[in-house]
Amino acid sequence: MAHSAINVFFAGDNFARIMQGLWTSVWIAAVSLILGLILGTIFGVLRTLPNKFVRFILRLYLEFFRIVPTIVLLYLVYYILPRQLHINWSASWMAVLAFSLWVAAEFSDIVRGAIESVPVSQKESGLALGLSRLQLFRYVLLPQAVKLELPATINLATRVIKTTSLLMTISIIDVIAVGQQIIEANNQQYPNAVFWIYGLIFILYFVIDYPLSAWAKRLAAKK
Repeated sequence: MAHSAINVFFAGDNFARIMQGLWTSVWIAAVSLILGLILGTIFGVLRTLPNKFVRFILRLYLEFFRIVPTIVLLYLVYYILPRQLHINWSASWMAVLAFSLWVAAEFSDIVRGAIESVPVSQKESGLALGLSRLQLFRYVLLPQAVKLELPATINLATRVIKTTSLLMTISIIDVIAVGQQIIEANNQQYPNAVFWIYGLIFILYFVIDYPLSAWAKRLAAKK
């Protein structure tokens, strides 16, 4: 019976569809991380400046994305923004927008913490050499902050990849949605297919996330 259920993987184009769904999840996570890390770096630097108003606004921004559940955020971006702002993007790009804003919020706090962890003597040495504030960030603070923020950044990446399992809630045909379609199509003939399909999806996410998680732990242990 189990052998028959496993055959569901290779019936027709099921396996190719699962891989295509996985690719959808991966590219959305990758693009969101790239955009979110760039935006988060800018926000993180701004949060270290003495301007209290800017710091307050960015703190509110961070708290909003920390408090609102990701699935609610996806609904807000997918169902409300297009109607209110007349944005006509595909569901995939709306998901990229939601994830990018979330990553930017989380990463801004990582960048802020890393910059503030750089020894004061390093900042004073840079200023003593005549560096401007911009040069101080570019040549002294940010290069040292990158090393400090790397483990937390990798952990954030693993969270983003896992959270792509919510994409089907806004009608994106990701790996979860494809798996559900295959299960429903074969449920009568292969009732055990649900175990094997979700088992395969678990393995796929594990293969992607575990190396990143292990890398983050190794980096954290070296600190």
